[in-house]
Amino acid sequence: MTIRLRAHHLLCLLTYVGKGYSPAFTANYDGIADRLSRGEDILVVSGPDDVCAPLLDEPEPHCLRESAVERDRLAAADVEELLARPIRVGARLDLDAAALARMRQAFSAGLVRQACGGCEWNELCSTVAAGGYHDTQVQRSVPGKR
Repeated sequence: MTIRLRAHHLLCLLTYVGKGYSPAFTANYDGIADRLSRGEDILVVSGPDDVCAPLLDEPEPHCLRESAVERDRLAAADVEELLARPIRVGARLDLDAAALARMRQAFSAGLVRQACGGCEWNELCSTVAAGGYHDTQVQRSVPGKR
């Protein structure tokens, strides 16, 4: 199976520790994190994705706002430069252990954080990164190592 993610969620998944907007949101994200950890690939999409799904019944879901679209644009540019591969709608990405580690290192160094400006989760994400990504839900191991 494939997980549909908008570009800025490529950054959000780096620091996800089981906190979210609602119990339904968190339960959904926990499932996505588990699937990513098991090696499911990612399809980059425009607009609401699998992470956004529990929020779409709200009167004015923030995932439909222009600010989310701008975060997608900024995140795509940063991740594309970091991974040296296109991060555009329709792109597929295998988030293996090496790519995850590289993205987390760049996130900690502030190299892929343009999209994080103004985000209500920015402080939590910064704390998780500063703490070495302990308790993050998305984990990939290098084959042959434990």
